[in-house]
Amino acid sequence: MKYRVYWEDTDAGGVVYHARYLHFFERARSDWLLGLGYPQVELKNKLNRLFAVSRMDTHFISPARLEDELEVSVVVEQVRPASVYFSQTIHRVADGELLARADVRAVCLAADTFRPARAPAVLFRAIRKLQRETDS
Repeated sequence: MKYRVYWEDTDAGGVVYHARYLHFFERARSDWLLGLGYPQVELKNKLNRLFAVSRMDTHFISPARLEDELEVSVVVEQVRPASVYFSQTIHRVADGELLARADVRAVCLAADTFRPARAPAVLFRAIRKLQRETDS
């Protein structure tokens, strides 16, 4: 997924504020899920499920700056009945430099109770199919 850095993302020096990297990672995961055909509103309203980040290990490598175009990756590392493990990176498009990376664990919750719940089987089948296609 590609995103542009705006003023709202930066500190007074025009460098992306560290917490904003989490926004880019989140947007990419949300857009990735939407691209799979599972919008979050539908997951919540029709299937009573949502995902929440329970753990994120983030490494800041080099700064992004105002007006940089960023490419944010989403790679599924592991699928479990009620969680998904992702690895993500952010690269600057202009020079391909790696700016940040994150290992993320997202857990599936029942939307009405916020308690852990099995993810919809159709969603996990779609994720596993995508993994097989990516591995080939």
